[in-house]
Amino acid sequence: MTRYIGRRILAAIPVLLLASLLVFVLVRQFGADPARTRCQQSRDLKCLERTRVQLGLDRPLPVQYVDFMGDFVQGDWGTSERTDQSVAESIGIALGETAQLAFWGVAFSSVVAISVGVYSANKAYSPGDYFFTGLAFAGIAMPTFWFGLICINYLTFHLKELLNTNEVIFFSIPNATGHGAINGFRELALPVLVLSVQLVAGWSRYQRSSMLDELDSDYIRTARSKGLTRRRVVWKHGLRNSLGALVTVIAIDAGALFGGLIVTERVFSRPGMGTLFLNALGNGDSAVLIPWMIVTGVFIIIFNLFADILYGVLDPRVRVA
Repeated sequence: MTRYIGRRILAAIPVLLLASLLVFVLVRQFGADPARTRCQQSRDLKCLERTRVQLGLDRPLPVQYVDFMGDFVQGDWGTSERTDQSVAESIGIALGETAQLAFWGVAFSSVVAISVGVYSANKAYSPGDYFFTGLAFAGIAMPTFWFGLICINYLTFHLKELLNTNEVIFFSIPNATGHGAINGFRELALPVLVLSVQLVAGWSRYQRSSMLDELDSDYIRTARSKGLTRRRVVWKHGLRNSLGALVTVIAIDAGALFGGLIVTERVFSRPGMGTLFLNALGNGDSAVLIPWMIVTGVFIIIFNLFADILYGVLDPRVRVA
C-alpha cells in the first residue's frame, strides 16, 4: 500500500508543476499588464518602465516563473495590484469561507445521495424509483443561479410574510444581523441547499447504478439463499461494496468545489473563492489570479490523489494492478 501511495504522489508532482506553468504563462501573456494596472492605466512611460523593473517584468518569462514559484513556495504571494492587500491573506480568508460551505454541502449531499441511491436500487423500476429519477434529472438540469434566487425570494422573504413576523425563522441571507452558531447556520442553510441539489442529483444516480450491479452479483444471491434478510444483505453487504465508485466521485467533486462555487457564492454574496476570482478577473488583477488558480489546482490534484488512494483502499485489485 505504501508503494501505491508513493507512486500516486510522484505522479501528482509533475502535473502540479505543469499546471502552475500553464497558468503563469497564460495570465502573463494574455492577461492585463500588471505594470499598467499598478499605474492605474497611466500612460506615463517612466511610471510603467519603473514598475516593470520593480515587478521583474523586464526579465525573460522562464526567469519570472522560477522567481514566482520560489516566492510562492516560501509563502510570499505578493500584494494585490488593485487593493495592495496581501494575496495570501485574501486567499486564506476566501478559502475558509468556501471550505465551510463545501464541507457542509458535501456532508449533507453524501447522506442524502446514498440513501436515495440505495432506495432506488432496492426498489428499482417502482413508482418511488421513477419519482427520484425524475427529481434527479430536474436537479441536474436546474440552473444554480435561478434556484438560488427562487430560494432567497420564497424561503426568506415570503416565509416571513406568511408567518406575519419580522424575524428570520429558519433561513436567512448572508450578512444578516446577529452572531453565533444559530445565525451562522441560517446563513449557510440556503447556500448548502442550493449547492446540494445538483450534487445529490448526480451522486444518487451513481449510487443507484453501482448498487444495482452489486445486487445482481452472485454473492448477494448466495447470501439470500442462506436465509439472510434482504434488508441485511442490502445494507451490510451490498452498500459497502457499492460505495467505491461513489466515494471516488465525491472526492473528485469535493476538490473541484474549491474553485467551482462561483455561481452559488455570487448569488448569496458570500466572500469565498468564487467571489475573489470574479473580483480579480474584473479588475485585471493578475497578482491574485495566478495564486488563485494555482491554489485551486492544488486542491483539485490533492483530492484526485485522495480519490486514487481511497479507491485503492476500498478495492485491493487496484493496488495490485
